[in-house]
Amino acid sequence: MAVQTYDYLLRDKHGKDYRDLAVYRAAGGYKAVLKAHQMGGEAIINEVKAASIRGRGGAGFPAGVKWGFVPKDTNKPKYLVVNADEGEPGTFKDNYFLSHDPHRLIEGCIITSMALDIHTAYIYVRGEFKRQIETVDKAIADAHKAGILGKNVLGTGYQLEVYTHSGAGAYICGEETALLESLEGKPGQPRLKPPFPAVVGAFGCPTLVNNVETIASVPVVIEHGGEWFHKLGVERDGGSRLIGISGHVKKPGLYEIGVGANMREVIYELAGGILEDRPLKAVIPGGSSCAVMTPEQIDAPMTLDGIRDAGSSFGTGGIIVMAEGTCMVKALQRLSHFYAHESCGQCTPCREGTGWMARIIDDIEAGRARQEDLDTLLEVADQIGGNTICALGDAASIPVQSFLQKFRAEFQAHIDHGGCPIEGPMPRGTRP
Repeated sequence: MAVQTYDYLLRDKHGKDYRDLAVYRAAGGYKAVLKAHQMGGEAIINEVKAASIRGRGGAGFPAGVKWGFVPKDTNKPKYLVVNADEGEPGTFKDNYFLSHDPHRLIEGCIITSMALDIHTAYIYVRGEFKRQIETVDKAIADAHKAGILGKNVLGTGYQLEVYTHSGAGAYICGEETALLESLEGKPGQPRLKPPFPAVVGAFGCPTLVNNVETIASVPVVIEHGGEWFHKLGVERDGGSRLIGISGHVKKPGLYEIGVGANMREVIYELAGGILEDRPLKAVIPGGSSCAVMTPEQIDAPMTLDGIRDAGSSFGTGGIIVMAEGTCMVKALQRLSHFYAHESCGQCTPCREGTGWMARIIDDIEAGRARQEDLDTLLEVADQIGGNTICALGDAASIPVQSFLQKFRAEFQAHIDHGGCPIEGPMPRGTRP
């Protein structure tokens, strides 16, 4: 097998219940906290910079650089907020830590907080993750009882409290400023930036907002060293990371790979290839907000730069695979309705445009569309993208633009035939 897999983050193959504090500690858990405390804040930040972790939440900003934006000298309290909203369709990696390895996340919170002199951390979890919240809450309670959290973290004298906060199930709260608004008890609507959360974040105080996987990677970095972790990936995009593969593949699931693995090999080796050995039709490489790719584009390294150069984005690493026989109009119809439903309504282009796009795609799929509707659809998408406070407008418009660019003939065929011309339905339960 050409694709190297790892188990530094994804430890299911060990067959152990890492939700159990005793099991976690027997595997070396929380030792990195003591090492980090001896290192000191600046050294911790330097190790994270050396690891070259580019944020795993989708934006891909270097984590160590982001940490450096939080002011060192301030009279205000500072906060760590972990983004566990994970509402991106096709993405399911953060759920792993919440459900199966919560102490890894808590340990990452402690080390990150030590690095930035933070004494309160919030894990903001999407509202539908009821059992996951219960799992993390139990892990927090067990850590408190064991003296791992609280006024004297593992006897170091450091104080840290960690809380979970349940969202209301809004996709928009995956955007960091909307998440902060929700955390403060306000409607989840994005803020204008600047000021950025590092300076004016939760409750008007300096705040670091990072993705679950980013924070869960920190104990591995401290245990093995930043340079070591960096070498698992590539020059500008270090480490291993989790990818989730869904859709028309034989072995869907979650995998830990070195950043830079070839996407085609990931699909055909790790995921076993396409269901029924059908030809591949399309791939969305990093969650539903990323531009769709055709089979000719997938010989690309799975890095932020590599997928960008191939015409899309790595996003959250949620790969959605579609085989021949998939109606691309129907696939886009489902995505467009999602974004129309999840628009917070703050920005006019998104509030009005996402619903407009969904209605046009409904007409195309149902055979009611006119020829000029294709141009109108593109025009609406162009007016949304780049014209909203947050990236939801881009997330809604990019799939429309890329689907029409790559599969316009299929949209045209729906108009010419008065409905969907594709024959031969996919096996039951496999249509995306």
